[in-house]
Amino acid sequence: MPQFNDFPHLFSPVRIRNLELKNRLIFSPVVSGHAGVVDGQVTEALVQFLGAQARSGVGMVTIGASPIDQGRARDFFGSLSVCRDTDIPGLHRLVEEVHRYGAALSCEILHAGRIAQPDALQGRKAWVPWLAPDMDPDKFEEITKEGMAEVIQEFADAAVRLRNAGFDMVLIHGAHGNLTSAFFSPLTNQRTDEYGGSFENRMRFPLEVVKAVREAVGDDMAIDFRISQNEYVEGGTSLEDVITFLRAASPYIDAAHLSGGWIFDPVYVKYMMPGYPQERCLNVPRTAIVHEQLKDTGLVITTVGNIPDVATAEQILARGDADIVAMARNILADMELPRKAYRGQQDDVRPCLHCIECAARPAVGGGVRCSVNPQLGRELYYKDIPLARTKKKVVVVGGGPAGMQATQTLVARGHDVVLFEKSDQLGGRMHEASALFCKEDYHRRYLDWDVKHTMECGADIRLGVEATPGMVMAENPDHIIVAIGSEHVVPPIPGIDGPNVINVSQADLGLAPIGENVVIIGGGFSALECAVQLCYEGHKATMLERRPEDVLWREVMNELRSGLIELKERYGAELIDEVEVKEIRPNGVVYVKEGVEHFIEADTVVTSCGVRPRKKEANAFVEMMPDVTVVGDARKSGKIFDANMDAFDVAVEL
Repeated sequence: MPQFNDFPHLFSPVRIRNLELKNRLIFSPVVSGHAGVVDGQVTEALVQFLGAQARSGVGMVTIGASPIDQGRARDFFGSLSVCRDTDIPGLHRLVEEVHRYGAALSCEILHAGRIAQPDALQGRKAWVPWLAPDMDPDKFEEITKEGMAEVIQEFADAAVRLRNAGFDMVLIHGAHGNLTSAFFSPLTNQRTDEYGGSFENRMRFPLEVVKAVREAVGDDMAIDFRISQNEYVEGGTSLEDVITFLRAASPYIDAAHLSGGWIFDPVYVKYMMPGYPQERCLNVPRTAIVHEQLKDTGLVITTVGNIPDVATAEQILARGDADIVAMARNILADMELPRKAYRGQQDDVRPCLHCIECAARPAVGGGVRCSVNPQLGRELYYKDIPLARTKKKVVVVGGGPAGMQATQTLVARGHDVVLFEKSDQLGGRMHEASALFCKEDYHRRYLDWDVKHTMECGADIRLGVEATPGMVMAENPDHIIVAIGSEHVVPPIPGIDGPNVINVSQADLGLAPIGENVVIIGGGFSALECAVQLCYEGHKATMLERRPEDVLWREVMNELRSGLIELKERYGAELIDEVEVKEIRPNGVVYVKEGVEHFIEADTVVTSCGVRPRKKEANAFVEMMPDVTVVGDARKSGKIFDANMDAFDVAVEL
């Protein structure tokens, strides 16, 4: 057969029981937070979000973490309800929307067990397989056999509702430590009855679940099972256990989705949704073993986790490591990724940062959002970028992330745009923010993409020109967008202007020589990444921070935070917290901790004391005319998410 694209394995069909997927790229389970906050009802926002997933060109869309009981089983606000027969009409709307774009639809059903939301429990105790000595008996209770029978029936009933609504497959969630998966692990199941002890006993309850679901839905509906191929915690479920269970379950299930991680500890939760600090394709090696060992069962094996791009996905399939590749974040960043890849336009795909910002809002009941795709999760309003009713001349001052986002959006709406950037390149602080060695596949790719698409979008871009209010007004603009970014905070520390002192931007970009011993004044997120990078390069780096360590780096999800802490420990970056820096000397830094003065030697001192908006410079433009908007770090210092969202929200409504 002729080859029409660069990914013949990825874009070949695959059969799962009676279901045929048009390709082997599927949307990994996502809890978008669009369903009714407490009751889980289908909303128009959820319909539109799933429609966007289906339009992407994936073979199948999977709705994530839908509880089989809105009381004991729910672990998210805004997760889809499959608990009542009255849910079926809404579920049918989802099927109709996804099917009309040629994608199949699956739903991940679960019992949260130990991590059930307290509000959902309504005063009841969370069910666990085994009440460990360190568990609070006022919050948790060991599930009885009667309770297990109730849960098994709820799984079966939920699957039947999905079948009756027209879903193509049901995914039983048995990973990460929820009730079903907690039965597997000797760390969470030391029962003394026939459901604990040996692995044969520990897998009894999950097997009863899959058997009941199969009997309930019959032979026509495909059943998938999600399992942690590695919990990444010592003493957890072994790979042999995983293979043993899947073989035993194979008469009832058709596919296995091999994830990883353990939700009960921040050290291991990072493997559930690995960020840019984690190794790429971290679940693939063990998945390949499972795939080889279970070929005779006919199970269709899916791999997932930190797969950076479609080229890597193709390689995984070509090697025979898995039958299907699941992605979520890559496609959330660019909802046209599969179609672009199929057409040979993979270089046009907007890269994902793997910053895990997309999970931050659903974790607390908000709708999913993305650092680099401001339309994501807002399909109800911004399914497409609307053309402007009145064409305007807009001047954008500053070519960092916010300026580039504003420019691209304005041009897409049909406005005439002039962009002034004082340096000889676009990108602003993204250059230093992408310096960490493990960001090459993500942040650096995104930076290159963002600059390229801004340069080619059709705006009049003037590099190496520092705009003045007079220069901008000479363009006779209808509106001005000020995106001039932020400046480093320079605290009044004696010696901070010495020749041995540089700021974190200079350190990240290699703009100044750096000695062997480095002291970083500050211990925030930028300081942490700088320290890790310096240690990775062979320097010795120590951060001095006034705040206690346990409050640091909280602006990102635990999954990312724990990944960066792991890098800090792996490469030997040090942190001395709760200190006051008194003086910078030519050979080191004087600081006070717990009332005692200390001296630490340093060849180079790096300041990382935060940034603040360049308000004075921004106000010079604001005062020129009424129609001026300040965006990004120039308005309020934040993450790239904030810059892109801020700029998009202004430009899309202008």
